[in-house]
Amino acid sequence: MDGEGNKKPWDASQLRKYDLTFDEIPRLHYKDPKIDEYIRANKPVVIIESNIIKPALQRWTLEYLEKNLGQTGHTCFVSKNHQFKYYDDKKIYDKTNNTKGVEFTPPTKKVEMRIEDFMKRVKEWKKGDDRIYLQQSLTTSVGNNIVEDFVKFDWDYVNGKQAKHNWGPLTSNLLFIAMEGNQTPCHYDEQENFFAQVQGYKRCILFPPSQFECLYPYPVHHPHDRQSMVDFEHPDNAKFPKFKDAKGCEAIVGPGDVLYIPIYWWHHIESLMRGGPTTTVNFWYKGGPSTLEYPLKDHQKVAISRNVEKMLLEVLQDPKEVGPLLSAMVLGRYTE
Repeated sequence: MDGEGNKKPWDASQLRKYDLTFDEIPRLHYKDPKIDEYIRANKPVVIIESNIIKPALQRWTLEYLEKNLGQTGHTCFVSKNHQFKYYDDKKIYDKTNNTKGVEFTPPTKKVEMRIEDFMKRVKEWKKGDDRIYLQQSLTTSVGNNIVEDFVKFDWDYVNGKQAKHNWGPLTSNLLFIAMEGNQTPCHYDEQENFFAQVQGYKRCILFPPSQFECLYPYPVHHPHDRQSMVDFEHPDNAKFPKFKDAKGCEAIVGPGDVLYIPIYWWHHIESLMRGGPTTTVNFWYKGGPSTLEYPLKDHQKVAISRNVEKMLLEVLQDPKEVGPLLSAMVLGRYTE
């Protein structure tokens, strides 16, 4: 039951179990001035009852999207299990061209698919089948009706937040259509994000940049750069001992909810089990110009650590040399 005594449209049995506890992310009416306080402080907040994606809420059912998204191929990912972990294919070693990179087997397969074929696989999916996830850029290449809906979003509101908080330009809007139970494992982005839920319910678990050492990101040269090495469902406590100390927060977002995910905040996203397909639209903005004020903020420390790692890799020319050098610099000098 929620605070007003109404039954929630989901229950705890639809959530995967993790050996962590989470605080609740605040939910504020879109006109509440405290929203700007959270954004200014680089803290997440759920914006409710806004008109940001109203045209999508009114029309973007799966049937409408199938009819109107367009006939060109759409980017889909296929997974043998429920996890869809991002990877950068530019960082994979290519034997054919002998390019630099890591020998790596992608955990998912990227395919181009007609929207009719995607929807058919979603509707006919049964236990044991591969799972599928559509991620489509919202550009003029999609169908005209989708473009008209997209243009009618409340751009005054989102661009007003961009201007007020001195963010950089909008880089992309992605449409995500996921099967129930699909999971995007924990990672962080180098952009500000308004995560707008259109259809279905998603669980969003967030951790601040200060939890960097508890979440064990892959090295920057790895295809899974910016992803946590920890499998939340089966954590290796011997290999990742600090994970048990990770302190995060969470929200269940439903139709009309817009979650602000601050730059460099870790987020672990999953469509609820037995909740039907979910549809989401992301608004990604570049971070604003960085003004260094001391002491540095946690997200600035993450950015600096990434730059140090990249610089050492460029100088040493061998990823295997970076870790030992960093250890040699620290052990016995900056450790107790």
